[in-house]
Amino acid sequence: MPEKNLNLAKKGKLFLIVGPSGVGKGVLVKQLRKLHPDFFFPPSVTTREPRAGERDGEQYYFLSADRFERLEQEGEFLETAVVHNTQKYGILKKPILEAIKANCVVVREVDIQGLISVQEKLPKEMFSAVFIVPPDMETLKKRILKRQPEMDPKELNQRLASAEKELDQKNLADYEIVSEEGKINEMVIEFTKIINQETSI
Repeated sequence: MPEKNLNLAKKGKLFLIVGPSGVGKGVLVKQLRKLHPDFFFPPSVTTREPRAGERDGEQYYFLSADRFERLEQEGEFLETAVVHNTQKYGILKKPILEAIKANCVVVREVDIQGLISVQEKLPKEMFSAVFIVPPDMETLKKRILKRQPEMDPKELNQRLASAEKELDQKNLADYEIVSEEGKINEMVIEFTKIINQETSI
């Protein structure tokens, strides 16, 4: 098991976890949350209603559509996206910049469009991107179906096609970690090594 709180950081930096849906980004973030409570995991901002058990400011900030739009117009987001053609999601810039200034390690999961948006809005020295790749497409397919066994074949094919497009752009990231089956601890160790390497002065 990775050692708890192995944080040798000497300067703050944002670390983006990038990769297609189903590759294991969420599992990696979950493990990092457990092992590194000293890291900052910025919540998303969303216009959707809170679900049962969700509290404002934990995983999400819940805003009205008007408030979200005002913040967007004022340039307060690092990235925004519309999900299911209805609800908006975004990542606020200010809390991340404040955490970096306070020498914190900031970890955030994004898709490839999120990475491109951050690249356009932040100086390169403020962030590093780590692309999580599946061992192969068949493994990715099995993981997607494990999460949603009743998925329509058409939707599955669309997901896999989107994943292949994202994987074609993995060179936009600074590092690559292969998400091998049953090796989450190895992923955490590799990711932590990248953090320590990048944050050492």
